[in-house]
Order: sequence, then C-alpha cells, then structure tokens
Amino acid sequence: MGPTVRHVIGYAATAVVLVALDSVWLRLVATDWYQDGIGHLMAPKVNLVAGALFYLIFPLGLMIFAVVPGLSSPSLWRATCLGGLFGLFAYATYDLTCLAILKNWPVGLSLIDVAWGSLLSAVAAGGGRWSESLLA
Repeated sequence: MGPTVRHVIGYAATAVVLVALDSVWLRLVATDWYQDGIGHLMAPKVNLVAGALFYLIFPLGLMIFAVVPGLSSPSLWRATCLGGLFGLFAYATYDLTCLAILKNWPVGLSLIDVAWGSLLSAVAAGGGRWSESLLA
C-alpha cells in the first residue's frame, strides 16, 4: 500500500480518535468546568461549521507535525510525543491569548484545557501512527 493511502487512513484514524475522546471530554467530563468558568461567554448553540472545521484541520496538523515524522521511528513514542507537543503549543496559544485579552478568564480552566489538549493530541497522534504501522 502506498504512502498516500496510508496517510489518508492515518488521518482518518487520528480524526476518529480526536473526535471520540474530545466528545466524551466535552459532554461528560468538562461541561461543568467550562460552564462555571466561561459560561457567560458561551453561545447558546454550538457553531457546527466552526467545530467541523476544527475537527478537519487539527488532525491534519497532527499528521504533518507528529504522525508522519513519527513514522521514522520504529515505536509509537516519537509520534505520540510530537502530538503531545503540538497539542501543548496549540492549546497554550489559545488559552494564553484568552488569559491575555479577556477579562476574568479563569487560570485554572486554562491549565486543565492545556493539559487536556496535550494528552488528547498525544493519544490521537499515537492512534494515527499505529494505524499507519498496521498498513506498512
């Protein structure tokens, strides 16, 4: 199987892991934290187009910066670590910007969000790398 097909499958696996885990996080684990911390800023309805774009673009970033570079290593460790770093930088950029410019943005929520984004990205990149290794 060629690298292009493997990468498409790797992207799909990365996206599925990301969406599945983040759905559990957002619906079951962190709902009250977000509502308590930034409920006054939250829209009454989720913008599905913006959400869908995030879940299409973010796995692409994980592929480019973690999964594909991680293929040079025989283990999942490199892709997983690179994915965690990608998540750390992306989520920290968002949360630190919010802390810098928004009134009463909760520091504790930012710390939780950055930690979650790092872990989520690491696991999603590891899942994408694992799926590609099955097809090599």
